[in-house]
Formats: sequence, structure tokens, C-alpha cells
Amino acid sequence: MRGGAAALLLIAATMASGDERLSGTAFMSPETRAMQADDLANPGMFAVLEGARLWEETAGVSGRSCAGCHGDAAETMKGVAARYPAFDEASNAAVDLTARVNLCRTRHQDADPLPPEDPRLLALTTFIGHQSRGQKIEPDPDPRLQPWRELGARLFRTRMGQLNFSCANCHDDNAGRHLAGNPIPQGHATGYPIYRLEWQSMGSLQRRFRNCLVGVRAEPFAYGSREFIALELFLADRAAGMTIETPAVRP
Repeated sequence: MRGGAAALLLIAATMASGDERLSGTAFMSPETRAMQADDLANPGMFAVLEGARLWEETAGVSGRSCAGCHGDAAETMKGVAARYPAFDEASNAAVDLTARVNLCRTRHQDADPLPPEDPRLLALTTFIGHQSRGQKIEPDPDPRLQPWRELGARLFRTRMGQLNFSCANCHDDNAGRHLAGNPIPQGHATGYPIYRLEWQSMGSLQRRFRNCLVGVRAEPFAYGSREFIALELFLADRAAGMTIETPAVRP
């Protein structure tokens, strides 16, 4: 389905159901929506293909592959991305999907973790996320995640940086308006990792967080920090029931 028609159907469906939440896709230009909707034009599909290759590739001292443990990703990974961030028993902490990929590498493949925004890490995360495209976001209900949920909600509404803005100032109060020529979406993280035209590459949700913090002249949190995981979990709760679009395309 091409971009303009897809966006109109999305808006009609959400309004008909009484749900006024909209994916960032609905705020994009017709050209960008068309690019995302067409798998042959969507540049994020290159990451999906690379992730499929890495899924089968052996790594680490163990010589295991992701497929060796998990089998066919189309079956075993369907719906997985919809449940992250999730609680990890071994580390007694919340982890996002990117962290889970690295935990699997270190625990089961005896391989070194991949650094943040490494193309291989993004490709694997995009490939896994893509298996859940069309699935509803269903945040992990584990009560041990409550401290992260509370922190994420607080951070979303906390004014930061020299410009004294919060996430809510843009994505709740001014959604649908424009900032520096770009539309301000409602801030629902339904398509990460995304291909951002500004970056000319794939990027994680945490990379987008860091961009926003730098934009308001605040010191960004570190990749993998408790703060970023908490924000991811809050956004997952906020988007519960919405549809995963990975890989999304944005300006």
C-alpha cells in the first residue's frame, strides 16, 4: 500500500476506534510515507537483510549462531519486539531489545558485546523487530519494572537543558506543529530502529533520545543507561496497542 493512502487509512482507523494516538508515519510527507510503505524503496530493508544474514552467522568462542538457538526467526521472534523493554532475571534489571541481543552474544555465544549503534547490532535488532511488524505493542507487565516505569514517566515530563524543554512539551503539547521545518509527531516509538534521512543510516531509539537532548542543549545520558531504558519503557506503555512498523523511515 502506498504512503498517502496508508496514512489516510491509519488516521481513519484510529479516529474510528476513538484512539487519537497516531504513529509518526501519519505526520510524514507523502514521499516519506511511500518510501516506508514500499519494501523495495525502504532503505531500512537493507538492515533487515543484513540482520537475516547475521542471524545465521556463527559468532564467538562457542561458534553458535542466533538461528542455532532460536531457529526460524519468522516463527520464534514474532511478537518479541512488542514486549520490550523487559525484565532480565540474571541482571535484575530492565533491558531493551538491543541489550538483549548483546546479552545473548555474551552469555550464549561467548562473543564480545557490540558497541552502541554498531551497524551489526542495528541490523540484528532491526531484523528481529521486523518479525513483529503489524503486531500490537504489549509492554511487559512484570511488577519489578515499576521503578523504571515511574522513572520514565518522570523523565518524559522533566524540563531539561538550557532551553528548558521536556519531551512532553514537544510531543504532547505541540504535536502536529513544525520545528525547524520538520513535523513534530506524538512521539510513539513504533518503528525503531529507523532509517532517518538526516542520518543517511539506521539508528536506535536511544540515538534519537540523544539527538533530542542535544537539541535542547542538555547533557545526553549514556547509551544503555537506566534513564534511557526507563524512557523506552514509558514510551512502550504510552504506545500500548499501537502497531509495530519496523523499519520506519523518518526525515
